[in-house]
Amino acid sequence: MPLQNINPTETKAWERLTKHFNEAKGYELKELFRKNKNRKDEFSIYLDELSVDYSKNRITQETIDSLISLAEEVELKDAIGKYFSGDKINVTENRAVLHTALRSNTDIPVFVDGKDIKPKIKTALRKMKAFSNKVISGKWKGYTGKSITDIVNIGVGGSDLGPKMVVEALQFYKNKLNTHFVSNIDGDHVAEILKKINPETTLFVIVSKSFTTQETINNANTIRDWFLKSATVFDVSKHFVAVSCNTKAVDNFGIDKKNVFPMWDWVGGRFSLWSTVGLSISLSLGFDNFEKLLKGAEKIDKHFRTSDFNENIPVILALLSVWYNNFFDAETEMVMPYSECLEKLPVYLQQAVMESNGKDVDRNGNRVDYQTGTIVWGGTGVNSQHAFMQLLHHGTKLIPVDFIGFKESLHNLENHHEKLLANYFAQQDALAFGRTKEEAHLDLKTNGQLNQINTLLPYKIFRGNHPSNSIVFKKLTPYSLGMLLAIYEHKIFVQGVIWNIFSYDQFGVELGKELAQKKLTND
Repeated sequence: MPLQNINPTETKAWERLTKHFNEAKGYELKELFRKNKNRKDEFSIYLDELSVDYSKNRITQETIDSLISLAEEVELKDAIGKYFSGDKINVTENRAVLHTALRSNTDIPVFVDGKDIKPKIKTALRKMKAFSNKVISGKWKGYTGKSITDIVNIGVGGSDLGPKMVVEALQFYKNKLNTHFVSNIDGDHVAEILKKINPETTLFVIVSKSFTTQETINNANTIRDWFLKSATVFDVSKHFVAVSCNTKAVDNFGIDKKNVFPMWDWVGGRFSLWSTVGLSISLSLGFDNFEKLLKGAEKIDKHFRTSDFNENIPVILALLSVWYNNFFDAETEMVMPYSECLEKLPVYLQQAVMESNGKDVDRNGNRVDYQTGTIVWGGTGVNSQHAFMQLLHHGTKLIPVDFIGFKESLHNLENHHEKLLANYFAQQDALAFGRTKEEAHLDLKTNGQLNQINTLLPYKIFRGNHPSNSIVFKKLTPYSLGMLLAIYEHKIFVQGVIWNIFSYDQFGVELGKELAQKKLTND
C-alpha cells in the first residue's frame, strides 16, 4: 500500500503551529533557560551511548506537542509501518524502500512481491564476507601471483559517496589495503588515481545497478584499457568484480559470474552502502567492522520503529527541521562534526537529503505551495570556526546547526581532545546565548581597550538566539557511525511524509543525464 496523501498545511496542527509561531518567533533562548532550570533534561533523549540535546532550539513544550500532533495527523505511524514492511511507497518507480532490511538481524521475513527477501540478503552478506576475507588475507592473487594491495571503487552518486564517506570516517579501523575511489567522469580524476596503483596488485570494484551508468562505465572502460596495457583479457577476471543487476553486461566486460554481487531495486542508490555496494567498506575495514556498522544502524531502526514520537530521535530532529524550514523560513541547515574523520559527512548528507526531499510536486501530483527540502551544508570543527562560523554568529540568516561530537578520542591524545570538546560546547553556547552589551563592555575593559570601547562595542555584541542540536556519542566506531547515518536516513523519511512528497525518486538527476546524452549524440 502507498503512503496516505495528506497536505500538511490543511491539518489542524498546522493551523495551530501557525498561530503558535506568532509567539514563538519572539522566544529568546537565554530567557527560556532562565525560566526553566531543567530545560536541558526535559529536551534531551538518551539511547545507550548516544545523547541528543535539543534544548537550544526556539521551542517550548507547546511547540513540540504541536509538532507531534502534526506528525500524528499526517499518519506518520502508519507510514513507518509501510516503510519497514515492504509496501511500495516509492510509487513513481513502483518500488519498495527497504534499505532497513539490509541490516535487520532478525528472522522476521520481509516480503517484496510475495517473496521473503531476507534469504537473499543473508546469502549476499556471506558472499561479501568470504570474498573480503580472501582478499584481505592475501589468498586472492592477481595475474602475476601477487596479493592485492589496493582497492579501487568505481561508482558515482550513492555508489561512491556512501562507501567513500564511511571508509574515510573509519580510517582508524582500516586494514593494510589502500582504498581509492573513482567517480567523476573528469579524466584528470581517473588519471591521478591510476598514477598511484600497480595493475598487478589492484582489485577494481565496479558498482552500477544497471551497468550502463555513463560516468561509471566510461571510467571502468578507461581503467580496463589501462590494465590491458600490461595484462591480457584473460586476466580481467582476477582484478575486476562487479556489484550489479545486469549480469549480461558484466559478463561482456570480462568479469567472472562468480565475482558479481547482487543489487536489488528496492534499495535506492543513496541508501545503498548497507548492501553489496558497501563491498569496498568490507574490504577496507574487514567484514566484522562492516557488520558492526549494520548493527549500529539496526539499533536506530528499532528505536525509530518502536519509540513514542516525543522520545524518538529521528522524529524530533525531523520535526525541528520542519519548524525552522516552514515557519521561520530558514532555507538551510548545517551539519558540523567535531571529528576530522567525518569531513565527508556533510557531502554525503547533501545527496541523501537534497536528492530525496528536493521536490516541488506532492504525492497527489500537485505542485506544492510550501517549502520542502532543506539545503544541507557544513564542515568539521574546529576548522569551520575559522571560516564560515562568522556568518552564523554575526550574520543575518537563521541557520539551525547539528553539532556532532564524541566523548573519547581514537588515539588517546587527551590534551587535544579536551580542547576539541571545549570548542564543541563553547560554539553551541555562543550561538545560543551570544554576548550582551554589558558583557562586551566588560571584555573590552578587561583587555585594556578602554579608549576603543565606543568604536568597538557594536562589533563585540553577539545577539545569539541561534538554534542547534547536540548529538554526542561515546566514541567514533563502526557501530556509532551506523547509528548516526540511520538517524539521518529516518529524519529524511519523516520530513518526506510530513511534506507529502515522494522522497525516493530522483527525476531531477535523470533530466541532466538525458540532456547530456542528447548533446553527445547530436555532436
